[in-house]
Amino acid sequence: MPVASYQTAFLVFLLNLPFGAWRAKVERFSFPWFLAIHLPVPLVVALRVFSGAGWRLATFAVFIGAFFTGQLLGGMVYRGGRRWLDGKNDSGATKRKEGVRWLRRKS
Repeated sequence: MPVASYQTAFLVFLLNLPFGAWRAKVERFSFPWFLAIHLPVPLVVALRVFSGAGWRLATFAVFIGAFFTGQLLGGMVYRGGRRWLDGKNDSGATKRKEGVRWLRRKS
């Protein structure tokens, strides 16, 4: 696969990070959840066309992997950041982060 294909796959990954974070914020299987997954698809197709990556079968695995990895990691970063701001670690115990109290979202 040419270098341009890997660079385009990296752009696909970066493009999907905010959509993955958005997906993590909304209720599962709702309309916004559906949009968070499917809105980047035309952008990814446009990236493929304009980068000249082509439509060879070998490139599909890389681009699909970049798409889903970006979605997954974007959601993980969002949830991890929310846990950190809320002062909770993975075990559910509370750890107070004194320096970020002003960053916490008021609910």
